[in-house]
Amino acid sequence: MPSLPFSPDAPWLAPLAGFSDLPFRLLCRELGAAAAVTEMVSAKGLFYDSRNTRRLLATHPDDAPLVVQLFGAEPEYLRRAVRELAGDGYAFFDLNCGCSVRKVVKTGAGAALLGDPERLVACAAAMAEAAGPGRVGVKLRLGPKPPDFTALPLAEHLAGAGIAWLALHPRHASQGFSGTADADMLAAFVAASPLPVLASGDLMTASDAVARLGATGAAGVMYARGALCDPRVFTRHVNHFRAARGETPLSPPPLCDVVRRHAALCREHADDRRALLRMRTAVPRYLRELPGCRALRDRLCHCTSWKELDAIIDAAEALAAASGETA
Repeated sequence: MPSLPFSPDAPWLAPLAGFSDLPFRLLCRELGAAAAVTEMVSAKGLFYDSRNTRRLLATHPDDAPLVVQLFGAEPEYLRRAVRELAGDGYAFFDLNCGCSVRKVVKTGAGAALLGDPERLVACAAAMAEAAGPGRVGVKLRLGPKPPDFTALPLAEHLAGAGIAWLALHPRHASQGFSGTADADMLAAFVAASPLPVLASGDLMTASDAVARLGATGAAGVMYARGALCDPRVFTRHVNHFRAARGETPLSPPPLCDVVRRHAALCREHADDRRALLRMRTAVPRYLRELPGCRALRDRLCHCTSWKELDAIIDAAEALAAASGETA
């Protein structure tokens, strides 16, 4: 069984609902991601909506080490879910305590657990008991709303409950993605935690992450939106540490090659309709900085075939060449 890396030079792909599916995880791994987390999976959904839920769990031998992120507010369902998934061969698990989406929070799950610390710890403990030592982490935000810092005392309690690592997005649940991630709060949390802490939030570039590591002492980082905008962020992250060790840097592929590879992985691991829809949402993010690409993004909204997608990527490549950009 592969072990999980907790090191500044081993960046993770964060759990991203609607985005961190198998093709995207494989793409990020090829570009340097050392570990990845699934889209969040409903613990109850495993038993009552198993077809759609199981689709979120699709994996592959190259998709390792993999952490399955679960959400729920009932310890017994979380315990049952971990036992079933462990029986299917999944090794690592994470409890979502940060999602502030209304349909999740109204069930008492996600960020709602920050307002009920005892239940949060009970849910985490149930997962750790079912999984065994070293197998379960918890992803947190600072607290429900400012000025609460609910996460700070939780670190000690979660360590006592058998949790092996923590991830912190240093915003309050009420903030969503507004404002800025609070590096000072993250540093205080890292200092108070007996467990390794992965830093998340506002890591749009490798430079952002390296600075966050230096400012907080976090054990590692977890890229979310930065990876969605350009998954080559993992290569750049790894290269920073390779350069510090005097090693030859990796060569990030041209952006349009990344897009083509993502499309190929989608076609290989998802049905055509779902795969094409995913690419229609992914490619505009990849091309957002390319001068003059607005018309191409508009074409993507109406793209109905892989042939048409290939033509759009070719046009983006030509546009980049004409403008002197690297794509």
